[in-house]
Amino acid sequence: MTISPDCPTTDVDVVLPCLNEADALPWVLGRIPPGWRALVVDNGSTDGSADIARSLGATVVHEERRGFGAACHAGLTAATAGIVCFCDCDASLDPGLLVPFVREVHDGAADLVLGRRRPQGRGAWPAHARAGNLALARMLRRRTGLRLHDLGPLRAARREPLLALSLDDRRSGYPLQMVVRAADAGWRIVEHEVPYRPRTGVSKVTGTWRGTWQAVRDMSRVLKEAPRVPAGADRPRSSARP
Repeated sequence: MTISPDCPTTDVDVVLPCLNEADALPWVLGRIPPGWRALVVDNGSTDGSADIARSLGATVVHEERRGFGAACHAGLTAATAGIVCFCDCDASLDPGLLVPFVREVHDGAADLVLGRRRPQGRGAWPAHARAGNLALARMLRRRTGLRLHDLGPLRAARREPLLALSLDDRRSGYPLQMVVRAADAGWRIVEHEVPYRPRTGVSKVTGTWRGTWQAVRDMSRVLKEAPRVPAGADRPRSSARP
């Protein structure tokens, strides 16, 4: 999937969960498309990440409750743009890759667009993390029928419908819960391959077998949820759609 330099809208917020990512922030924020707003959600960093992000022009949101889901949801609730994107803040994914994702959502071709990670070089995606992701993708298929290959963090959707999903996981299950509830609501969900680089620094979630196991446990609980469609969470309506 090629990246076009132009985008149909600048009404986009990019949520970047952040915990001690001082070394990666300049690279990540330097690749936010022009006109988009970067929302760096500081989740208790002790390395000056918040100050660095602010100095580079990002809006900083502070979330004291630790957890990937807590940081993501703090960013979502702080967002004001019509379309909200999510991206890791560790330089493993280029936020510029979100341009075609936003175009699909804006044009009404999809309701939720996900990035399917393709590792670039050794160390980009440890074997234990990849195995955990594969197992979850298979469980997701049994639960929803979706034939997705990855539950990665790079994604885009409209803000109001996302809020209407009433996401309440505040740990590692948040990205999966978003997909499950969107599927239950009848959203059109697509994925596209994206290059996945070795991250800068140490992973807080899947950098170890223990972290991966905890993430799989969190997500497995999500998959046991009974199907539910919160009020207002049905398929998003777009003025671009006939």
